[in-house]
Amino acid sequence: MNIVIVESPAKAKTINKYLGSSYEVLASFGHVRDLPAKNGSVDPDANFKMIWEIDPKAAGRLNDIAKAVKGADKLILATDPDREGEAISWHVLQVLKEKRALKDQHVERVVFNAITKQAVTDAMKHPRQIDGALVDAYMARRALDYLVGFTLSPVLWRKLPGARSAGRVQSVALRLVCDRELEIEKFVPREYWSLVATLATPRGESFEARLVGADGRKIQRLDVGSGAEAEDFKKALEAAAFTVSTVEARPARRNPYAPFTTSTLQQEASRKHGFAPATTMRIAQRLYEGVNIGGETTGLITYMRTDGVQIANEAIVQARQVIAQDYGKNYVPDAPRQYQTKAKNAQEAHEAIRPTDLTRRPRDLAHKLDPDQAKLYELIWLRTIASQMESAELERTTVDIAAKAGGRTLELRATGQVVKFDGFLALYQEGTDDASDDDDSRRLPAMSENEALKRERLAVSQHFTEPPPRFSEASLVKRMEELGIGRPSTYASILQVLKDRGYVRLDKKRLYGEDKGRVVIAFLENFFARYVEFDFTANLEEQLDRISNNEISWQQVLKDFWRDFIGAVDEIKDVRVSQVLDVLDEMLGPHIYQPREDGGDPRQCPSCGAGRLNLKAGKFGAFVGCSNYPECRYTRPLATGAEAAADRVLGQDPATGFDVAVKSGRFGPYIQLGEPTNYAEGEKPRRAGIPKGKSPGDVDLELALKLLSLPREVGRHPEDGEPIMAGIGRFGPYVQHGKTYASLEAGDEVYTVGLNRAVTLIAEKIAKGPSKRRFGADPGKPLGEHPTHGAVAVKSGRYGAYVTANGINATIPSDKTPDTITLAEAIALIDERAAKSGKGGAKAKSGAKKAGARKAAAKKPAEAADAGADAPTKPKKAAAKPKAATTAKPAKPAATKARGGTAAKSTTKAAAVSKPAAVKKAAGKTRG
Repeated sequence: MNIVIVESPAKAKTINKYLGSSYEVLASFGHVRDLPAKNGSVDPDANFKMIWEIDPKAAGRLNDIAKAVKGADKLILATDPDREGEAISWHVLQVLKEKRALKDQHVERVVFNAITKQAVTDAMKHPRQIDGALVDAYMARRALDYLVGFTLSPVLWRKLPGARSAGRVQSVALRLVCDRELEIEKFVPREYWSLVATLATPRGESFEARLVGADGRKIQRLDVGSGAEAEDFKKALEAAAFTVSTVEARPARRNPYAPFTTSTLQQEASRKHGFAPATTMRIAQRLYEGVNIGGETTGLITYMRTDGVQIANEAIVQARQVIAQDYGKNYVPDAPRQYQTKAKNAQEAHEAIRPTDLTRRPRDLAHKLDPDQAKLYELIWLRTIASQMESAELERTTVDIAAKAGGRTLELRATGQVVKFDGFLALYQEGTDDASDDDDSRRLPAMSENEALKRERLAVSQHFTEPPPRFSEASLVKRMEELGIGRPSTYASILQVLKDRGYVRLDKKRLYGEDKGRVVIAFLENFFARYVEFDFTANLEEQLDRISNNEISWQQVLKDFWRDFIGAVDEIKDVRVSQVLDVLDEMLGPHIYQPREDGGDPRQCPSCGAGRLNLKAGKFGAFVGCSNYPECRYTRPLATGAEAAADRVLGQDPATGFDVAVKSGRFGPYIQLGEPTNYAEGEKPRRAGIPKGKSPGDVDLELALKLLSLPREVGRHPEDGEPIMAGIGRFGPYVQHGKTYASLEAGDEVYTVGLNRAVTLIAEKIAKGPSKRRFGADPGKPLGEHPTHGAVAVKSGRYGAYVTANGINATIPSDKTPDTITLAEAIALIDERAAKSGKGGAKAKSGAKKAGARKAAAKKPAEAADAGADAPTKPKKAAAKPKAATTAKPAKPAATKARGGTAAKSTTKAAAVSKPAAVKKAAGKTRG
């Protein structure tokens, strides 16, 4: 028996059918080991020794694989054909060696670019060994990402309360978004005017021509800068006679686009179908692993993580046959088209993304795929076929026109384009991020030199230049690829992390840099400038590629990086939070404090008038506050634009006559009905939050009144007469009856849901019964060990996910998920919760001891209170326990407090290195 290891069960199921009864295909379910999310998993002092930990979810599967391998003749590692796939095979092999499951079995590594019977059987005939250079490149990348994350993130937590994390590529991607926000804010619109004449030939055919010259000088797009100047040209054109000066027609060719790479597929799927990169990759993975067609699971596309643009010869032959059948032989070029990858850091020679069988036309598969799968498959099929089609033949025409009036001669120009042969354009045209008016797409009537033209209309229009557009997910991916930042296969996860952290916001398909993200980037650009430079990150990617080519040592690359990086960390270590905020306050000043209309000091507090506004940091991030705190409690978000959008009156409430306003607060914008003066003493104005996905600028009076009406009573339950309420909570719109909550599917339904629908939802929720915890306590997902409170786990509760250790529960913030939270972040949350609740003491040694303490507290409440029942005690250091293949325990976390919030705690070695340089040097030096 031969044992074959792949990543996914879907892939295993498909391949098993191809190989027959002498093979058993097992799935590893992705990576089986990773670096533990704690300090010391990569040790720079031990030549970057890495400690790998088996994923608890993978332990059982690895045991099954080990049992199967012990009785096998051969082990075949058939994971994906890229660095990650090579690493998974290496990890599986290492674990099997540690389990002593391998004796005389022969170990082979095979790769295939498509999950088809021919591709798989051919791969089995050409085995090789695991590529050590690819594994080294994987380890170097993983170690770099770990060292940056676990060294830099704790610095952020201490110096910038509310900040979540920083990453080697993540931070550079964030800088691109934030730099674009700065460009938009600094942009000053420029006025310009355009003059377009609608002219007609003697045969009555109309076309448009633009003013491009006057009195011997050229007129560019922005040259007519005032209404007076435009009016002067208008008068001259109204009195002018128009004659054709020259007609120039030039042939042109447009060649088809190359087949898809990972990056270009993400971009085009975003432009044409609105798919997020993560969505595109998930659908592509499914098409690659196989879809049930005619009772058999079949891989429909080749491997979807690739930089390559070339396709196999047999696919080219098949494409040419399909083109001839469907479009005719004149659409098939004389010679097959060959494409070459332009990216400097292109990964190993992979095929482009293409259908495994080009005779499977999209229309034949439409009813066998779900709608999104069908859309993506069609996109890939069209691009692949078009890439082998004949070029489009065009004719571009330029007509220059003279307009003479008195002693003046003005020049106009008309451009147009005629498609002589559509070629690949008959099938496919690439999408664009921004629609634009392309004069070349217009067709011009036939004209000859010296032909007189008649003016029909004259349009004189005022325009203003516009700032550069914000990045879409597609255009950001494109820009990152152009700069050589990161790998295309990681772009989807990078964008998701930025959104999950609350650093960027996706609104109407555009990425907006949030205040939290802009503060993080300002901090990094001031204190870690070198590590968010585009060239530095791209050069590091080139170094990783050289490792994969076996040109340099991966440890040497890490040494060169770590030496300077840890020095930069040491310099900032002892800089006080207030000093950091002063530096950021100065740097972000133009963004935070824009000039006032009355010419006054933009930093003057609008509430008390005496205080000065400055940047402050709190638990939920940075905000602007008054220097006269606590006498003056004025706060607002960072961006003055956000404040302007938030602080505005929408109208009056018809019922009360009170103003309905959108206001800004320290924790974000909200809606308020009336002012405190409208209410009785001690009574607060009615308020409502703005739903997720809505910005303050999106809120109008109608929406505000709806939100203020929540929660609303839908009616009384027919069985017990208790009210059923509808509202919007942390997890979206809901209906509630007693302690039973049921989610509403549509967001607007919360305002209109009726009694019958609400009763049905409540009944359905009750019918589902309690959660799975009725069968036993939820053990949760283990994260690791807390220095003083023992095992840390992630669990799901009634009010959402939380982390827990020794009975101390802390809710996971909304910008984190149970799958992404790290041990260090969990420890910070638990320590913060313990400090607030007075549970900061050492872990109790037994249940009996706890019970005894409770009894003592019941008998002597005063004594228990004096002993510290309501006050946090100093945590003891955890006793060192010898462990195999583990690192030293993290240092005891130290809480750093700043007015307005508490800094998160750090547990990493980087938090306690050698003495830093002078504060002045850390605050002002810019590193290149």
